[in-house]
Amino acid sequence: MNSKLPPIKEKIHELALRNAIEHDGTARWEGILNRVFALYPELRSEGGETAKAVREEVQLVNALSAEEKGRQWKLLPNPEGTSSGGGDKVAGGTRDQGDQPKALPPLLGAEKGKVVLRFAPFPSGALHIGNARGIFLNDAYRQLYNGKFYIVFDDTVGSEEKRPTIEAYDLIREDMVAANVTPDAYYYKSDRMDLYYRHLPPLLEKGAAYVCFCPGEVLKKRREIGEACPERDHPPEWHLQKWEEMLEGKYKEGEAVVRLKTDMKHPNPAFRDRVLFRISEFTHPRVGDKYRVWPMLEFAFAIDDMELGVTHVLRGKDLVMEDMMERAIWDIQGVKGPELIHWGILRIRDAKISKSKSYQEVRNGTYDGWSDPRTWSFSSLARRGIRPEAIRSFVMSFGMSLADIEVPAETLYAENRRLLDPVTPRRSFVANSGLLTVEGFPSEITSVNLANHPDKTELGTRSIAVGGGKFFLPLKDLEKQKGKEIRLKDLVNVELPPTISPSGTTAKFTSRTNKPIQRIQWVPKEGAVPVSVLMVDGTRVEGMGEPLLSGVKEGDIFQFERFGFVRTDKQDAAGPRKFVFGHQ
Repeated sequence: MNSKLPPIKEKIHELALRNAIEHDGTARWEGILNRVFALYPELRSEGGETAKAVREEVQLVNALSAEEKGRQWKLLPNPEGTSSGGGDKVAGGTRDQGDQPKALPPLLGAEKGKVVLRFAPFPSGALHIGNARGIFLNDAYRQLYNGKFYIVFDDTVGSEEKRPTIEAYDLIREDMVAANVTPDAYYYKSDRMDLYYRHLPPLLEKGAAYVCFCPGEVLKKRREIGEACPERDHPPEWHLQKWEEMLEGKYKEGEAVVRLKTDMKHPNPAFRDRVLFRISEFTHPRVGDKYRVWPMLEFAFAIDDMELGVTHVLRGKDLVMEDMMERAIWDIQGVKGPELIHWGILRIRDAKISKSKSYQEVRNGTYDGWSDPRTWSFSSLARRGIRPEAIRSFVMSFGMSLADIEVPAETLYAENRRLLDPVTPRRSFVANSGLLTVEGFPSEITSVNLANHPDKTELGTRSIAVGGGKFFLPLKDLEKQKGKEIRLKDLVNVELPPTISPSGTTAKFTSRTNKPIQRIQWVPKEGAVPVSVLMVDGTRVEGMGEPLLSGVKEGDIFQFERFGFVRTDKQDAAGPRKFVFGHQ
């Protein structure tokens, strides 16, 4: 990052200066960051450091006197207009022609109208941001080739730690709606058990699979040293009989499994005689106790991909073992099977994503359901006001790259900001506030008209009553500026006393002149609304909001000035107005 940033530092300074002049002397770093990403898309992968550099430059510019800002402004190229550069107008700047999602590589052997793709989620909870690549890339290729895209619920019995749950099926369907992706069909592996059962006996008859009674630990040791199970060489008839006995319930869980015969000297011990079927006493949420013998996911994948006519499987490169197993089964069946195409691992640096952890925390009530921001599920992102188009753009910007990528969440937020910024009204909110009484506040100022958006006049204005000269301001700003003259943003200038009291402070009115001094966000005491904002880490920020927030409806999105984008949450009959933080 350090090798990339210095050459553009001068450009960041220019953008910050222009932004300051256009916004009443105070630059806003969010819009500048958007513009930097538009001009230098290669910096997106290191958005956190880029954002830090932009914020630092903004602080330097905002600290300049009005005279110095004006002097530097005159030295800029084309000072009458905005910064140069073509492209389509987007929030916070312009989108360069080169700043587009990466073109998808063609699918090997794909034909228009004949491509069939699938995504196979395990229904133990909601889909999360880690699943987004599988959803949007499959959907993009479906559109590109006018093909079909199926959701195949991988609802086998899972493990002791992760089981399918009945509510997860609806959650996943709802997530697909939230993602604006409509599959051509939904399939359930639990409905396809008889199909899997029909495909196993031919493997036993060919001597390609066998029933094994080895205890797990014994087999593990044998696999490590390349020693075969004693039952491996019994004739096919013996294994067919044992298979029928498994289905009839003769054996208990763990007593018998079906294994695929592979090379016991294979260089990867994990590939030696892997399990195809096992016994489970788990009561399935959809089919109850109808089945006791369940396929492993590799076998179910291999059969489904054949039977459903899947032509291309897109998935992470970490599923190497699944590739090997599917190909081995297809070879035995004498079929080619679909093309297996991979992408690298994509990690979001600031997101701690663990479906199993979320599953436990949702069940024990630690999380506020699957829409809790800490799950990073599609429903939680929607609750935060992060639009599916932003998630799609974020995912598609990495294409089908095999490289492992780690990016900050800011990269996703920048995509969402582009969508929200031009259409989102501003509102005033003060977190952790202290009351300020302005001595000598002009009696003729009873209200002030504030723009709903600094750049979009079509979003109109709102009138805020300010009579009486009492305001809520952030305590941290009052403490930082004590003894100094400050400007109540878009209103008047006041002089703060040298001592600030959390219970209430009195300041002196000085003037209405728009001076180049520190601007502080405020909310009038008259009509102020208690506000509670749920943050990404599950904590809440309490404060006071402007009077108009009393009538908000669930789903309304605002930008709380100098705080960030928020989405209105479900409201209680009493208490503070509730919002969920999206991002800055």
